[in-house]
Amino acid sequence: MTAVAEVDDDLWSAIGDPTRRRMLDLLLVDGAGTATSLSRQMPVTRQAVAKHLGVLDRAGLVRATPDGRERRYRVDDVQLARAVAQLSFVGSAWDARLQRIKRIAEAIQRQQQD
Repeated sequence: MTAVAEVDDDLWSAIGDPTRRRMLDLLLVDGAGTATSLSRQMPVTRQAVAKHLGVLDRAGLVRATPDGRERRYRVDDVQLARAVAQLSFVGSAWDARLQRIKRIAEAIQRQQQD
């Protein structure tokens, strides 16, 4: 199994939440943000945003630096690239599985027609 094949469950758990994916999108567009700035753009409280940022930080998807009384978050490009590589690997693996299932189903159908 290659390094890409080893899917990181913590990483995918962090990405699996739609609120956190939206936060990653906003951080990618804006370049950086604080819990306060992100909460202005989302339908959740600043406290909820801060908790979600903590999950993203523990998964390595964002990095925080002090910014006055807050912390400024940026997406970690290396970890995001790792997530994209894992997604690509998983997608390819499922494509191969589905192709095998299709071939088996077609073979069964041909046998039933004979």
